Amino acid sequence: METALYLLPVTLGDTPIDSVLPAYNCRIIREIKHFIVEDVRSARRFLKKVDSAIDIDTLSFYPLNKHTSAEAISGYLKPLEGGMAMGVISEAGCPAVADPGADVVAIAQRKGLKVVPLVGPSSIILSVMGSGFNGQSFAFHGYLPIEAGERAKTLKLLEQRVYSENQTQLFIETPYRNHKMLDDILKTCRPQTKLCIAANLTCEDEYIKTRSIKDWKGNIPELSKIPCIFLLYK
Repeated sequence: METALYLLPVTLGDTPIDSVLPAYNCRIIREIKHFIVEDVRSARRFLKKVDSAIDIDTLSFYPLNKHTSAEAISGYLKPLEGGMAMGVISEAGCPAVADPGADVVAIAQRKGLKVVPLVGPSSIILSVMGSGFNGQSFAFHGYLPIEAGERAKTLKLLEQRVYSENQTQLFIETPYRNHKMLDDILKTCRPQTKLCIAANLTCEDEYIKTRSIKDWKGNIPELSKIPCIFLLYK
């Protein structure tokens, strides 16, 4: 196996490994001994799900989150600089996309170290694919402001970009606040603006539905405590 920083996608939920990840990914994972991870516990569970024969206790884990300093991240890459392959694992989906893994990739690039992104599920890409919205131009904004006035202002700005730039707008919310987000969207956006809700992507109860704001009113799905992406378009 080539010495590189491998970006290892993770399932988006309780999904069978072989339904969303290529066998090649699993072969690579079995050979890596050093992992930079968003959460050690979830990373260990994921590796056992890939192959129950993996001896977790022989592996090294380096925690990476928004509080990890650049100096610490740079130090994490010493095994890679010494000729050993390393892997990056986020809590779900593709590392370095809306994820702190981007910080370690940036440092690896500055150091001239080889970076290899592997194929896997991205909720951002999957939601755009399933929405029927513009896939040529879209923007992901992560979490919107919590404060009601700022959130409404942001929603109006995003909706304006839909019409002025012909651009699909994507954003997320903490799962337990999904219904509050949906309520704010329905109160703020124009009746004719289209909203796609993509929830539990790749899972057995996957839900992807596109309707106008007007048609969503009175037809709100149950979204409590499940990961969702909201998309706006015209």
